Amino acid sequence: MNWHPFINTPPYPDYSSGANNVTGALTKTLALFFHGDSFTFDLKSNNPLAIPATRTYTHFSDWSDDVVEVRILEGIHFRTADLVGRKQGRNVATWVFKHYLRPVGADDDGDDEGEDEDD
Repeated sequence: MNWHPFINTPPYPDYSSGANNVTGALTKTLALFFHGDSFTFDLKSNNPLAIPATRTYTHFSDWSDDVVEVRILEGIHFRTADLVGRKQGRNVATWVFKHYLRPVGADDDGDDEGEDEDD
């Protein structure tokens, strides 16, 4: 096999992927906030050699999938490290969203039942 990474492989630990951990957490938080994965947005690279410089996504998960692929193509991680990192991030985002990113005025159960609107 004559495969070479796109960049010089940095001295990062393989397992688990920190970039995919963060991306998984971010994309899961956005999907929870917007009540679904479908959302059209653009991301622009600051790298002058990026082709294309701007990418349009229609799902948060599409961006997350690209981050998995790019970390492999750059020679930074094996796929397992990327997938596990993304899963870790998604699990953290789900827990944080459920326990901390709650509507203002929500009671301790995480719902608004029993709240007085006049308060």
